[in-house]
Amino acid sequence: MTPPAPTAPADGSFDLAARASEADLPTGHEKTELVRSMFDAIAPRYDLVNRLMTFGLDIRWRKQSTRALGLPPGSRVLDVACGTGDFLTILESAGLVPLGMDLSWGMLEADHSGRPLAQADGSSLPLATGSVDGITCGYALRNFTELGAVFDEFGRVVRPGGRISLLEVAEPDGGPMLIGHRIWFRRVVPLIGGLVSDRAAYRYLPRSTAYLPPTTELRSMLMDAGFSSVNHRLLSGGLSQLLTATRTGTP
Repeated sequence: MTPPAPTAPADGSFDLAARASEADLPTGHEKTELVRSMFDAIAPRYDLVNRLMTFGLDIRWRKQSTRALGLPPGSRVLDVACGTGDFLTILESAGLVPLGMDLSWGMLEADHSGRPLAQADGSSLPLATGSVDGITCGYALRNFTELGAVFDEFGRVVRPGGRISLLEVAEPDGGPMLIGHRIWFRRVVPLIGGLVSDRAAYRYLPRSTAYLPPTTELRSMLMDAGFSSVNHRLLSGGLSQLLTATRTGTP
């Protein structure tokens, strides 16, 4: 899922503008509006397409992410970009107290969890400082317009000692699994999405990985936002990736 590497800036940092330009993707307000309208459009069949394109593994990965939080029962956990509520249901089943927020009204209207919800941008969460014990986020990091600002908000609303557990797309390191994955993700998934849901949205999906910074940059951004013990691991042979971290400070 990793797009061709762009020309790096002189300081070696991630160049979002260059990546987006090479993949013919929007940035800024244009990206925000594209993401909002796209998820509004795919909300009615979002769960169905997720199950088809991951063979149901997305539920397993969310359960792994929930366990990786390492929070005791009764902890208050915010799921950012909650979609139709899969993560919220899993969090509640684990004994946690979830609430969800999403940019898309269409996704919130399609929610099946029955948990408290709010419409919000990840970079401006309507919560008090230190008011949640943890945050989950499933496959949305590349969809935020200003990822650094989103991580700063995570650092603001998570209490000291709290935890975050973030899922994103990935790809295997090499070999036949990498070849098969690229064929599936870049060719078959857009076809399935086009037949079942919205063609344009699922053509965007493989290209949107251009927005995703490399692991080293993600670690640095999270540390700058007030997190420590940042851990990264691949799931299911590299089909998905999980980032966890702890909010610095004394609880």
